[in-house]
Amino acid sequence: MRNAVFGEGPAILPLSPGLPAAALKAALDALRPTHVVTPDGVERVAGGAPARDEVAVIIATSGSTGDPKGVELAASALVASAAASLERIGAAGGERWLCCLPTSHISGLQVMVRAMLSETAPIVHERFSAAAVTESGAAHVSLVPTQLRRLLDSGADLSGFRTILLGGAAAPPDLLAAHPGIVTTYGMSETSGGCVYDGRPLDNVDLEIDADGRILIGGPVLFAGYRFGEPFGGGRFRTSDLGVWAGDRLTVLGRADDVINTGGQKVVAGAVAAVLAEHPGVDEVAVLGRPDPEWGEIVVAVVAGPAGLEELRAFAKERLPGYAAPRAVMRVRSLPLLANGKPDMVLLRNQM
Repeated sequence: MRNAVFGEGPAILPLSPGLPAAALKAALDALRPTHVVTPDGVERVAGGAPARDEVAVIIATSGSTGDPKGVELAASALVASAAASLERIGAAGGERWLCCLPTSHISGLQVMVRAMLSETAPIVHERFSAAAVTESGAAHVSLVPTQLRRLLDSGADLSGFRTILLGGAAAPPDLLAAHPGIVTTYGMSETSGGCVYDGRPLDNVDLEIDADGRILIGGPVLFAGYRFGEPFGGGRFRTSDLGVWAGDRLTVLGRADDVINTGGQKVVAGAVAAVLAEHPGVDEVAVLGRPDPEWGEIVVAVVAGPAGLEELRAFAKERLPGYAAPRAVMRVRSLPLLANGKPDMVLLRNQM
């Protein structure tokens, strides 16, 4: 990964080995890498396409459509983001970073880049464990609110950390008060990860809100384009998020589309609904997010039909990552519809 991040080697497309076979195949079919590296070796892929010269890393993301797509990041963007992060929190060279987020996501990958710039070896936990986190000896860590909640519930001693970067979802006030080194972050794959810390943009990051309330971001941290799409033309990236200014700080109000943010993971409601609709015990289904103090939001399936929660969760996990499986079911005789035949999501949210 070091060679790719510093622009000295082939571009990489990190994918989680825990993905269900169907999700992994969909990502590979859509993003068409030239080679696949597994513990068994390197395999050349027929029909694979090389990345553009400036691309160092491709992050697989569903975006707002549910279809696998790749966010292309140049080495310069990754380094600019990591360097600005280290500068903002005052991290010194030689201080170690703990990575307990998936490196197939930009949040985990950026922990690795920060460690490289700090000239230290990252401490990597493949699975999250409260005990292991407290014993890591790292000075800095990046977490999502669900992980921090579990650490606090376990009675973990977090005093050894100088900084806890907290992102991926909105955090309740009690979490933010749990440690003096907590820094809230906002960003996405297209911005090389978190680019707004505690409501303020990192150095050289431009932040605006357009007339529709959408957050616009500019600066050297921006992506190069989408895989097989046109290169990003520069200027400002129009996000899918709504925001307002609270003094000189950004407050993110939520997404303008139907993406559910649960435990730091982004779940496209339409993609989950499409899978659940194939279950024989489902006559009609809609999927939406419900606010939750631990997860930020949970995935709720609104179902007409006899299928129960556990069988729907098992069914979804066969086709989607586990975090996309519904955590609750709301039963209806039939879905309320708009005049265009689509489910009335506003009415369903009001009924939750």
